[in-house]
Amino acid sequence: MTDVTPAADSPSPRDGFALFPDRSVIALRVNGELKDLATVLTDTDVVEPVSIESPVGLDILRHSAAHVLAQAVQRIKPQANLGIGPPIQDGFYYDFKVDDPFTPEDLKAIKKEMERIVREGQRFVRRVVSDDEAREELAHEPFKLELIGLKSSAASAGEGASVEVGAGELTIYDNVNRDGETVWKDLCRGPHVPSTRIVGNGWDLTRMAGAYWRGSEKNPQLQRIYGTAWATKDELRAYQQRLEEAAKRDHRKLGRELDLFSFPDEIGSGLSVWHPRGGIVRGEMEQHARRRHVAGGYDYVYTPHISKQDLFLQSNHLVTYKEGMFPPIVMDEERDADGNVTKQGQDYYLKPMNCPMHILIYKERARSYRDLPMRLAENGTVYRNELSGALHGLTRVRGFTQDDSHLFVTPEQLEEETTRVLEFVISMLRDFGLEDFELELSMRDDEKSKWIGSDDFWEYSTDALRNVANASGLKVTEVPGEAAFYGPKIDLKTKDAIGRTWQLSTVQVDVNLPERFELEFTDRDGQKKRPIMIHRALFGSIERFFAILLEHYAGAFPVWLSPVQVVAVPVAADYADYLYDIVGTLREAGVRAEVDASDDRMQKKIRTHTTQKVPIMLIAGEQDRAGGTVSFRFRDGSQENGVPVEAAIERVKAAIATHALVNTAEDLA
Repeated sequence: MTDVTPAADSPSPRDGFALFPDRSVIALRVNGELKDLATVLTDTDVVEPVSIESPVGLDILRHSAAHVLAQAVQRIKPQANLGIGPPIQDGFYYDFKVDDPFTPEDLKAIKKEMERIVREGQRFVRRVVSDDEAREELAHEPFKLELIGLKSSAASAGEGASVEVGAGELTIYDNVNRDGETVWKDLCRGPHVPSTRIVGNGWDLTRMAGAYWRGSEKNPQLQRIYGTAWATKDELRAYQQRLEEAAKRDHRKLGRELDLFSFPDEIGSGLSVWHPRGGIVRGEMEQHARRRHVAGGYDYVYTPHISKQDLFLQSNHLVTYKEGMFPPIVMDEERDADGNVTKQGQDYYLKPMNCPMHILIYKERARSYRDLPMRLAENGTVYRNELSGALHGLTRVRGFTQDDSHLFVTPEQLEEETTRVLEFVISMLRDFGLEDFELELSMRDDEKSKWIGSDDFWEYSTDALRNVANASGLKVTEVPGEAAFYGPKIDLKTKDAIGRTWQLSTVQVDVNLPERFELEFTDRDGQKKRPIMIHRALFGSIERFFAILLEHYAGAFPVWLSPVQVVAVPVAADYADYLYDIVGTLREAGVRAEVDASDDRMQKKIRTHTTQKVPIMLIAGEQDRAGGTVSFRFRDGSQENGVPVEAAIERVKAAIATHALVNTAEDLA
């Protein structure tokens, strides 16, 4: 942090270029607000540099790259209308209205034009305009005109809208060439990198897709181009290598190859069926989680998949979330013999959330402070009317199972119970082999009209979550303005084996639903009081968590999760009976083991089971049968020969009990 107050005998720095000559600095934070390097500073400003390598710096770089993309598209297709072009994780996109969808040849031409714009070294110059001036300058851009009209509600105007408009003044960024001529412009809040040359450090276009304007299928469909941008070419290459590895680990590909799940067209988009092998993995996940929850003081409940609309009106889901819910099912209508309606039907909805039903369980009878904390858990299947273009394997589906928990606590119990929840969540995720965690604390900001609840509630609940997060010892990032409208939350993020960050568990504080449903408990003083509700999803959804684990392990699960844990392969048919006896003992111990007694040659059997990611193969021939031993073979091709049968069985059982990941001989030592 830099105070720009000058010494008595020195002139005041005029802008960020003078204050930070280091070229890695691409923007400023002036009195807490992000600004361009060209911002003129006063003597009282407190200024922080924003480096290109920082998360904020990368967002600025990527948003600037999106402008270069949009300019390139309009050079090639002048009639293209501009949508929105925000930065996203690891990259950026821009949406366009064009007569014909982009082709791979178009993408090549656009990349070449972007390279020219980068070499031109155009400056990004910010200009404040009035609403009328913006409408006049952008009269040929219908989507920009719509955003100008929505600027007071930009946060809800659609994905990425806030990078263009928001509270306060409107700004246009001009792209100015070396002759001082404005060659392109875009409605934008900024900031941007000083020059298009900085974008050239490391960027690429990655793919094309269709996208509805502002995310609604009621709006025109636009063409979206995705790209990525990094501070250096080395970082770009490393990212591209991660993408190649991610493609190999794609859970949709592995799901087919390993016969785990599918999405039959006959059932419908975004609705999965689990095959026997996938069902084994899912069952192990659910059973382990259930055992841990019961031991942790949770009570399992079961609720229906469908409910009358009144429940979702009271919970407010039908007011704020109707587009995300499936259309109603009309039931209970009665007619007489002539077909006249004698009793009006009622609308029923597939549930998008489990929480309203858990609330009704709480409300079924009077509660005392002695009943709290009350911890309810359910593997509850819910249904969301996701757009078909947003569906993606198991990570974005229309029907999925949430490992949902709802805890009802007194205000005094909030911090202690949240601590228990967070410790429980982290411990559970470690059971599945995840270790790299960080936390994000979402809080309210100063726009008080966006939030409900008293200042006292927000202060003590935010402080409680902050104390819990900081006490965890994990990295904590505080994010003002990202809380739910009814309370703060903690999101837990983890990195997988190839460095990708996934948001998993959420701990959400809620006083809204207890108020809407008039929940009460009798406190020690005999007074009726409102409990606080904690929403807690550990996996998020079982389907999505399964997909994350599948990609994390590239299908090579730890032994306890593997659909088949042991396959016995005889060197010749004569030794099958010997292995059947061993496999029988393993099965009696609960091990998922089988003998491959097919007519295939031994080497083909080994290749088959290696491809199927079986963690342990037992091989036996004459020497093993004579000596009462077996040979281990592992996923990496390594072997360990002459292991006594009893010792081999104990080692397999130990690997399962300890949740060991066994890929090599050393892993089973």
